[in-house]
Amino acid sequence: MFADLPGVKLSYQDTGSGEPVVLVMGAGATGRVWHLHQVPALVEAGYRVITFDNRGISPAEPGFTIDDLVADTAGLIEHLGLRRCRLMGTSLGAQVVTELALTHPDLVSQAVLIATHGRSDVMRAAMSLAEKELIDSGVVLPARQEAVDRALRNLSPHTLNNDAAISDWLDIFEMSPTLWTPGLRAQLDLDITLESSRLNAYADIRVPCLVIGFADDVRLPPHLSREVADVIPGAEYVELERCGHYGYLERPDVVNAAVLEFFAAGHG
Repeated sequence: MFADLPGVKLSYQDTGSGEPVVLVMGAGATGRVWHLHQVPALVEAGYRVITFDNRGISPAEPGFTIDDLVADTAGLIEHLGLRRCRLMGTSLGAQVVTELALTHPDLVSQAVLIATHGRSDVMRAAMSLAEKELIDSGVVLPARQEAVDRALRNLSPHTLNNDAAISDWLDIFEMSPTLWTPGLRAQLDLDITLESSRLNAYADIRVPCLVIGFADDVRLPPHLSREVADVIPGAEYVELERCGHYGYLERPDVVNAAVLEFFAAGHG
């Protein structure tokens, strides 16, 4: 299905029935990733789940901002007539959900922010810059090298040292390398930089929030997620062990349990 919104046509999927939950994916991935583990769990719990592809996933020219992604998400909520609903995002998607909770609190009843941050640090800034420079150089890594790099950046040591598990992950990464289109490359420019911090702004959020940090996350380590929870009034924080940046895929059961418990508590 498609939603025609100002300046963009978003591809979305609408699954289940009940109170709506909108899931916002991170950079470089489609909304379908949520359907591996989170959508089935939420639908089984009685929720209606909406997933979609962020601007940049479909062929698109660069030049959009984080505000555009926030407007896209708000536009989809309004297009579907969802009114005030629950939202969950991971990584870049968590940033979008946080900004939406700040600027459109009338659309958000509860927010789950997975592997998020309100500022960068030296190592994360260096990783982001190195990734952009590699893509812009035009160098294409051999599929196996890219698979290994993705595993090291996104998975926990628990997974990396489990021969059966990591063999499966490496096969998946090698068979489905990331194709950096101009739209996907533009998503990388939306990350918070060393020169910008959103933590002071996030102190004005009044939407009930759950922040989930992953103990082994190299891309966005848990201390950065904890900072977000610390500045949002009343926010809850959960840190999950044996999870890297892809913790919602590595240990979906514990992630889903934390999310469902938060939703069921009925905050807000």
